Amino acid sequence: MIIVGVGCGPNLLTERAIEVISGASLIYGSDRAIEIARRYIPSGCIVKTIDDYKRLPTLPGEAVILSTGDPMLAGLGYLPGEVVPGISSLQLATARLHIPLARIAVVVAHGNGHEYAMEETLLELKRDRIVFLLTDPKFDVCGLYARLGTHSPPVAIAVCENLGYPAERVATGTPESPPLPESALYILVIGNF
Repeated sequence: MIIVGVGCGPNLLTERAIEVISGASLIYGSDRAIEIARRYIPSGCIVKTIDDYKRLPTLPGEAVILSTGDPMLAGLGYLPGEVVPGISSLQLATARLHIPLARIAVVVAHGNGHEYAMEETLLELKRDRIVFLLTDPKFDVCGLYARLGTHSPPVAIAVCENLGYPAERVATGTPESPPLPESALYILVIGNF
């Protein structure tokens, strides 16, 4: 099988991703990943929405599995087979904010627990790292902001929403005057930037 990163939004597919998708006979993906790749899916290709992620390792060898963003950033890169990287929200957010990737510490709240993500964020900030926090819709942003209010030195916060989409929004602030997400598809960047 081949796991293909389709990017975090439209028009972010790499040439290699387009090549793999265009030659596929069987594709699996989330509705969002399929929509991002739709114009490159050949006619006659069987396309299935993933409804059971636990079954993915048992898919046939010819399957192409679409992963939003980059499969190696909280994606499907753990699956066996070739991995074709994609343009991630990490890459797009740091580009929008002009932050070198070498200064970033990645913290994932998806599936790791929100309390863990908050603690890791505070720990990385103490190390003077800029935190890229991959959230989920239920993440307690205001709870994190309250914890950041006592952080020294002060930090900046960016909410990056719908990266790569026409409704993209990057809003910055501080713990005292924080930007709030306006959609479910967002990440946070926190630190001295």
